Amino acid sequence: MASAPAGVVWTKTCLVLKRELGEATFGSWLGQAALRETGDEVCLVAATGVARDWIARHAWRRIGELWAQNDPLGRRLDLKSRMEFDSAGLMAAAPAFTTAVDEQISVAPEVFEVEAQAAPAAARQGRLLGLQDRFSFDTFVAGPSNEFAFAVARRVATWSDGHFNPVVFHGPYGFGKTHLLNALAWEAMRNEPTKRVVYLTAEKFTSTFVKALQDKQTAAFKDELRNADLLLIDDVHFVAGKVSTQEEMFHTLIALVEDGRRVVMTADRSPTEISEMEPRLRSHLQAGLVCGIEPADRALRLGILERKLQTLAQQGKFLPSAKPEVMQFLADRFTDSVRELEGALNTLVARVGGDLARLTLDEAQTILRPHLSCNERKVTVDQIQKTVAEHYGLKQADLISERRARAVARPRQVAMWLAKQITVRSLPDIGRRFGGRDHTTVLHAVRRIEALKGEDPQIARDVDVLLRKLRG
Repeated sequence: MASAPAGVVWTKTCLVLKRELGEATFGSWLGQAALRETGDEVCLVAATGVARDWIARHAWRRIGELWAQNDPLGRRLDLKSRMEFDSAGLMAAAPAFTTAVDEQISVAPEVFEVEAQAAPAAARQGRLLGLQDRFSFDTFVAGPSNEFAFAVARRVATWSDGHFNPVVFHGPYGFGKTHLLNALAWEAMRNEPTKRVVYLTAEKFTSTFVKALQDKQTAAFKDELRNADLLLIDDVHFVAGKVSTQEEMFHTLIALVEDGRRVVMTADRSPTEISEMEPRLRSHLQAGLVCGIEPADRALRLGILERKLQTLAQQGKFLPSAKPEVMQFLADRFTDSVRELEGALNTLVARVGGDLARLTLDEAQTILRPHLSCNERKVTVDQIQKTVAEHYGLKQADLISERRARAVARPRQVAMWLAKQITVRSLPDIGRRFGGRDHTTVLHAVRRIEALKGEDPQIARDVDVLLRKLRG
């Protein structure tokens, strides 16, 4: 069956849904969904399990109506999360019609034969370079905060012309820079097995260069790096303040770029902000493409957790499932670093293993309490009220007052939810600090915001921003 009709039907359906749901809601829950067609079967694939559940509760009936109206073939439309769809082994065979910008790559059978022959050589070279097997493009979860960096890395790895040189990915610790650099290296070696890829950290660059100076082997050091077709350096900010190392890195960069060879680096901040870096080196790093990686939003954090569960399942550790409230708790509490987020999930798995699917929220919080207490600064209810009031353009007194207007009541509920999440105060104590309210009022606020986080993208974004501000 031709794939075009399904794409046309889905496009018509989306046009109506955008009008009815609004651009923001549509973009948050359906914007990353893709339509997959295999034979006579058509499936709407949601980006995450949480997105799938939201679609099922709030839009699936309407989607079914619109689909039936626009599909002359009367095909049945199914709904799955991306993890469910991948696990069913359907991804490779299914063309996609997506509502987001989604580059679809068609792979001919003979390409798989070439990759199969090249894979052992790439694996051997990767091990020599110190690359990590688990860091690949397949295991990298892309979202609004990193999708541009992801697309740039994929393009560099294809060795295509028209690339920027050098490319610098920057972002704080734990944002996925090393993962992206490893994935780029693996993919580049698979695509061009005869090309020479060199990967090292800036610390390794420094120590090797210093040893070469001591052993009078600088010529060999220069040849090793300047003969690379692709040079990848992780954590380039490490060389800041090291005069001779920066000098050598500058000349290496110039030699490679002028010779048309590719250079990709990562840093914990933009080159313009690395004040200790030698101006010439900083200027040349800025001359290519400087690509920032922002903190993962809530939807992306949930996607990362689902991907991690899928990886653990493939390793035979347990069934890939956990209660939604546990997943949401992890996504809300570990917002500063993907490594910390994955580490929290690893902690739960190490403690309960195959019983993860039966783990309750209270049990998960108990297991992770020591980890939370040592990683989280103490935040007071007063600080929460001031931060929430400022965020919504209110006065702190408004949150304590008897005013029930929605413009005040909703921020007050958000502040109560935050107080329950990141302080040790009891519900009655929180209620007293919000104008002497009863603990049942606080409990209602907590439950209401918990529900709205999955239904209202703006509330989810507000909570995410406020959590970051309060946790510093």
